[in-house]
Amino acid sequence: MLTLPHLLKNTVQAYGRRKAIIDPSGDLSWNDYLARVARTAGMLRELGLNPGDRFATLCRNSVDHAQLLLAGFWSGIVPAPLNFRLAPAEIAAMLEDAQCKAVMLDDDFMPLFEQPPLASWRSRAIRVRLQDGPADLATMADLTQASPRACAHDCGENDEALLLYTGGTTGRGKGVRLTHRNIVANALQLARVMSPCADDVYLHVSPMFHSTDLKATVVTMFGGGHTYLSEFSPQGVLEAIAQRGVTIASLVPTMIIGILKETGMDRHDLSRLRLISYGTAPMDEQSLRKAMGRFAHVGFHQCYGLTETSPYLAILDEAAHRFALRERPELLKSAGRLLPATAIRFLDDGGNEAAPGQPGEIAVSGPQVAAGYHNRPQENAATFRDGWLYTGDIGRLDEDGYLHILDRKKDMVITGGENVYTREVESVLVLHPDVADAAVVGIPDARYGEALLAVVVPAASRPAPAEIIEFCRRHLGGYKIPRRFMFVDMLPRSSLGKVRKDELRRAYLETRETC
Repeated sequence: MLTLPHLLKNTVQAYGRRKAIIDPSGDLSWNDYLARVARTAGMLRELGLNPGDRFATLCRNSVDHAQLLLAGFWSGIVPAPLNFRLAPAEIAAMLEDAQCKAVMLDDDFMPLFEQPPLASWRSRAIRVRLQDGPADLATMADLTQASPRACAHDCGENDEALLLYTGGTTGRGKGVRLTHRNIVANALQLARVMSPCADDVYLHVSPMFHSTDLKATVVTMFGGGHTYLSEFSPQGVLEAIAQRGVTIASLVPTMIIGILKETGMDRHDLSRLRLISYGTAPMDEQSLRKAMGRFAHVGFHQCYGLTETSPYLAILDEAAHRFALRERPELLKSAGRLLPATAIRFLDDGGNEAAPGQPGEIAVSGPQVAAGYHNRPQENAATFRDGWLYTGDIGRLDEDGYLHILDRKKDMVITGGENVYTREVESVLVLHPDVADAAVVGIPDARYGEALLAVVVPAASRPAPAEIIEFCRRHLGGYKIPRRFMFVDMLPRSSLGKVRKDELRRAYLETRETC
């Protein structure tokens, strides 16, 4: 059966004495770890939660946080990990939307619950990682110790396992309902390309409230171990790899770039690391080549997907990376090939199939496609149609089966009747020696409908707009060249490194209004 309790039982049966947790506080075997998970599931039941109920977590990466999530899977009680970087009003809205019966949180987030709009949730709060929190609130450790072990709930494959809220970079986040089948099926798909084994140790450094963390399910399936960093730092990642025997690290491009800048890399034994998996945002070719040179013994995987695909649907695997370096460098910008049992279509603006090789909105189907959004009937009708997920991404498939993501549908700019894919323009801008980073957005224009605005982070000295325009002429057609510029110290990004283009557009328009 494709359920998470079934997966955990199989792991313990086959790998019970292998290490499940590698942590400075002490290692745990799969036998011991599942016993803790079952007792934590018992705690949830003792709190009055029943299968199908939901609880939220507001926690940094930790063994305790992972234990809570697995306890939810084990008991049929649905966890909803929330982004602790959100504003209190946003967190309160998600708690209300999910109808959570309890909130599990680390002590450093307790002050958020001392004032509106979260004060009304304080009575349902359970403290997880302790510092100097209020003594009147129960702690997970005390409640778990006093609780009996819960038996695994008899989950159905299509039962909701996890409620994950989308990043909300374009507005209010949506709760994505992932089933047991979704998560286990995607782990099986990833197993074909990741080749996991019981000797693997997976480093959880990307926030566990993001769907990226579900990638670790494939390591659990094959009896590998897990280790956790509460927050990212280049030095922390290098030390964890060296000291805890990490073999697989899942990182976002900004993390990799930060590690490359670390001067003490050579002091660490990174010999056990075999795979760096990256994604969530594009990585420029220059940085990727540098990373592959510095980690010459390590394979690289670029992963493409969405929260709604549990989370992956395509991988540019290790062999494709090396082939691209030798013969086809343009493939480094692709999302790779589709995972097994994943179907894809490309639709034009009229909803018809685009001609082969031509760009269109990507629609996908497969066992990893989510059950839908919670409490969002209109969005469900627009996004999940006839067994297909309409991703909102524009892409095309080349003759060798590589998927190329051209832009987000909402980020494509139509200027003077011509479609401009902002990713293409951005990839040219960052080639300029005086440009450290860049993003392109569409802004209203009386003549062309929309115009291209380039938001530029200078590398050192600020380049003149005329100089950038002249540079772009060598690489881009005239209608693709930005004519308006805004210079900033840093691009606003989400916790996964995605540029918040709505903020850039708003900042520019507000500046224009006040001029």
